[in-house]
Parts: sequence; structure tokens; C-alpha cells
Amino acid sequence: MNHSAMPVVTGVLKRIALPLTVVALGALGACSTTPDRNAALDQARARLDAARSQPNVAALAPEELARADAAMRSADMAHTGGAKVAEIDHLAYLTSQRVTLSQEAAAARGAQAVTAKAGAERDRMRLELRTAEADAAQRQLSASAQSNDRKTQQLAQASASSQADRERLASRDAQVGDLQAQLKELNARPTPRGMVVTLGDVLFDTGRSQLKGEGDAAMVKLARFMSRDPQRKAAIEGYTDSVGSSAANLALADRRARSVRSALLELGVGGERLSTRAFGEENPIGDNATAAGRQMNRRVELVFSPGAGDLLVD
Repeated sequence: MNHSAMPVVTGVLKRIALPLTVVALGALGACSTTPDRNAALDQARARLDAARSQPNVAALAPEELARADAAMRSADMAHTGGAKVAEIDHLAYLTSQRVTLSQEAAAARGAQAVTAKAGAERDRMRLELRTAEADAAQRQLSASAQSNDRKTQQLAQASASSQADRERLASRDAQVGDLQAQLKELNARPTPRGMVVTLGDVLFDTGRSQLKGEGDAAMVKLARFMSRDPQRKAAIEGYTDSVGSSAANLALADRRARSVRSALLELGVGGERLSTRAFGEENPIGDNATAAGRQMNRRVELVFSPGAGDLLVD
């Protein structure tokens, strides 16, 4: 090679090597910023994918499934945005719960469809029974010799109608028993105003209205109960003790009641089924002169409209 060409070749090689070095460093930097995998997030995504693959969930609970999708996107954005692990885990937990609610809503609506079909079948059988009875009466007029046959047929039809009624009552009793068990799990108590569930102040920090992490489980139980009894409505009432001014207590009670409503809305309960009202230090259930009594008075109560199973709760 001509020695005079050496500097030219060397310069070309340097110009090629420099961009390659920049690309390699960029690739290494990109790898170093890839977020670590999150087990709770992976589990929530797996549960969501499984729910999407269930035809009954997609067909019967599309809105609930869409809320689960939105929650998954929020969790993914928090993960890729470098949020704290606790926040990501919390969002993944809410995603999993929304997946559960979508599955349970689909199951409940499927059961309602079966019940409606059973009611139509029962009406059809009753119509057939009336028709058969009219035919039997006509045959009795025309041929008394067939009396025994007609009576046998009538007895068989009456037996079939009785069996259908027993099955309908058994289905209703099973539904009432399920709702009764959920009310007991929520520690509901019957009052002249209706069934009442009390949430103590342990779900809130002192003087705060934001639900603490311990409140997630309570909200999920309440949302699950309302999803299985879609005719229920709830009035959310906020109360405080007598410490502080009446105006401040009334404002705190209102914020806490609205915080509970917002949590239930996020879990898929329709806003038209929830109302809030603040009572502040009114209607105490404990003695405000003692610490134990004041703690009892710091509460949020959910007053449910009448429904199946209310009278069966001890």
C-alpha cells in the first residue's frame, strides 16, 4: 500500500468506529434502565389474560372487564415510570380484584339468565296444566269411562307442577342463603333504618379522610356483596366524635363518606346506587366523655336498602 494513503484510511476507520461505539453505549444504557419484573404485576396480568379467554366473562361482564383492563394499564404505566414497589403492588392488587369482580359479575348474570329461563318454563308448564285440565273436563262429559285415566293424568301433571315449584323455592332459598352469609361476613345488623354495616375509624388516620391500606379488603367485600345483589342501594353516612368544632367535624365526616363512595366506584359499583350524607358529631353511639366511646363514634355507616335475606340475619 502507498504510504501516502495511510492517513486517509485511518481517518475513515475512525469515522466508522465512533458511531458504532455510540450505538453500543446507547444499547447498554437502555438495558440498564429496563424496569425489574414485578411478581404481583405478572400475576395480575396472568389473571386478566385468563379472564379475557373466558367467553362468558367477555359476553356478560364487558364493563367490569374494561375496568380491569384500565387498572392493568395504570399498573403498567406506574411500573414503567419507575413508581415505588408498594404503589405498583397496590395497583396490581386492585387489578386482580377487578378481574375477580368481572368473573363474579358474569357468573351472577349467567345465574340470573338461568333463573329467568326457569321462570318461563314454569309458566309454560302451568299453561299446559290448565289446558290439560280443560281437556280432561271435556272428556269427562263425553266419556265417563275414561274418568280414571283423566285423574291419573291430572295427578301426574300436578306432581310435575309441584316439583317445579319446589325447585324454584330451592333456588330462591340458595340465593337468600348466599346473601345472608355475606351480610354476616360484613357484620351487618338490622335496624329500623335497614341493614347497617359500620366501618370503624381504624380504616382512617386521625383527622384524615383517605382510606388506609387496610380498607382495601373491606371495600372489596362491600363491592362483591353489591355486585351479587344488583338491586341494592346504599346510603353512606359519616360520623365523628365531639372533639373539635361542629363545622370541622361535619366536614371531616363528609370527606370520609365520600372517600368510601369513591373506593366503591373504583371497584365497579354504579354511582346511582350510592349516596353520601354527613352527620358529624350527631347521633353518637358511645359516650364522648371516654376514649372508648369517642372511638365508637368515629365511624362510617352504610345503610342498605331492603333486600333478600335481611330478616334472616341474627
